[in-house]
Amino acid sequence: MTRTRLGIFVATSVVYAAIVVGVLTTSWPVRFDWQVMLFRPYKQWPAIHTFLDYFVVLGQRGPTAVAVAAWLGWCAYKRRTLRPLLVLGTALLLLNATVGAAKIGMGRLGPHYATEIGSNEMFAGGDIFPSGHTANAVVTWGVLAYLATTPRARRIASVSAALLALGVGMTTVYLGTHWMSDVTLGWTAGLLVLLALPWFEPLMARAETWLLTAWERIRERRAALAPVVATAPVGLWGPRAPGDDRAPVREPVGAASRSGRARRADRPHTPRSERTPVTPSGSRRPPQRTAPPVPATGRGRAVG
Repeated sequence: MTRTRLGIFVATSVVYAAIVVGVLTTSWPVRFDWQVMLFRPYKQWPAIHTFLDYFVVLGQRGPTAVAVAAWLGWCAYKRRTLRPLLVLGTALLLLNATVGAAKIGMGRLGPHYATEIGSNEMFAGGDIFPSGHTANAVVTWGVLAYLATTPRARRIASVSAALLALGVGMTTVYLGTHWMSDVTLGWTAGLLVLLALPWFEPLMARAETWLLTAWERIRERRAALAPVVATAPVGLWGPRAPGDDRAPVREPVGAASRSGRARRADRPHTPRSERTPVTPSGSRRPPQRTAPPVPATGRGRAVG
């Protein structure tokens, strides 16, 4: 954690607290929320409603987490390290713990469920303050910038993540699912998670070492068991003595042929030139069969 990052973290925390206090006291953030809500942006520009319905998916935790995890999994495989996946998992865990606790604790209702004009709608059983879509967009896409390995890639990823988070947050306001203060608090909540990640780097390094060590142990056990499985006896059943209740022992395939070759190898081999010639008895020609006589008939062929 550098001094600059620590200063940004403290400033963002102050902004976070100021937004919460402003909503709790029903001050100018709440008045601005109602002005935007009564303006009804989705009715002012209905032509982009369908597009923004799909665009807001870039802030949903499930699809974005799967997409980013797939990319970081490929990077982890290429770099032979688990750090990208551990950073993403740690960031999402912090996001769910902090934003989820704030949502449940403050229980604010959304614009579509507001009960009284001008009210802050706090502690009414809702779960929209801060905006989860906005905070998730900041964290999920911001992790790519956090893990970038070159300054140029980090700048590009940071600008892209900021634009996506800005677009997702304003889309929720356009659709009427969040107050403007929800989105502002979502931006600050996601930024706090990204700024806090360096504090968890030692823990992630220990987790990576433990996981790699466990994986190596599993591979060693599999390698130790592999020869036993490979030389398991297969083939014919071996002989058993009468009254032997033990499990039958099977003779490996090819054992009989090897033993036969061994017995043939014990016999003395005599060259063909030193063998005693054997004269066959009798004639080798097969017996000739005598054709039967042709019976005489009264008719013959004319000659001439």
